[in-house]
Amino acid sequence: MFLFVISTLLCIFAPTIEVFVALRFLQGIAASGGIVISRSIATDKFKTKNLTKALAIIGAINGIAPIAAPVLGGLMLKALGWQGIFEILLVIGLALLGCCFYFKESLSTQRRSSAKLSQIFSNFKKVLKNKKYLFFTLEQSFALAILFAYIASSPFIIQNHYGYSAFAFSLFFGANAICIGVGAAFPAKMSSMAKAIQISVWGINLCAWGLMIAMPLGASIIIFEGLLLILCFMLGMSFTVATATAMDAARAQAGTASALLGALGFLFGSIVSPLVGLGNIMIATGVVLVVCAALTAFSARKGLVLLKQN
Repeated sequence: MFLFVISTLLCIFAPTIEVFVALRFLQGIAASGGIVISRSIATDKFKTKNLTKALAIIGAINGIAPIAAPVLGGLMLKALGWQGIFEILLVIGLALLGCCFYFKESLSTQRRSSAKLSQIFSNFKKVLKNKKYLFFTLEQSFALAILFAYIASSPFIIQNHYGYSAFAFSLFFGANAICIGVGAAFPAKMSSMAKAIQISVWGINLCAWGLMIAMPLGASIIIFEGLLLILCFMLGMSFTVATATAMDAARAQAGTASALLGALGFLFGSIVSPLVGLGNIMIATGVVLVVCAALTAFSARKGLVLLKQN
């Protein structure tokens, strides 16, 4: 958080775009620590059902943030200018840095690793050999790729194809973000993680196929947005159950597992985002959604087989 505060402050006074981009890169590295550590802390402190509840909260925030941030950023940009956005981030960073002094270590002394930095990277090999962790991490990553494909394509589809204003688009965006949050919290109410995984995966695939068929046929905005609302709800469910199951499977290397889970998700998201713009966006988006949904189902199926064996 200290690195985040310093890099954010320097962004405000960056003299050139090159310096600004370099500082943003540093700011992103610093900010990623909170995402990784939050999942690790939850895994340290909770198990099974309680872990699911804790990760449901984290998953809701992580799912809503990529959708809500562009809308809020756009509003702040008009009111405060680009420096104003970073001034708000600086205040948030300082508040979080202050909170850090009140945090207590979540991992007991007996369970802490004394490995050197060079040895820590060997944990990635251990985690990747954990097939149950790997398949549920892939499920979460492909589901996140669907979210990024939606984020990348929806402004062009809603504003250019359907002809809605930027403000109307922000309302659609906000409604979908709420569905992700509700979906992320839903698995905590269910009796079985396996059932929650199956429901979310089936829902994702049905919605993906529905969108792939509906978009090229020129379906109405009601059908398009209706399918998106259900898809976002199912994605929220998938984020929670896949993350909880993966982190529980790699409890002994929680920090490494959380880092890899986050990195793969954003890597897959960065790969699919430009793909929706190849050719006709109404066709390309549907194809990307269906392929990622199928890979989500495949990963979940493999993970469930291993889950039943244990």
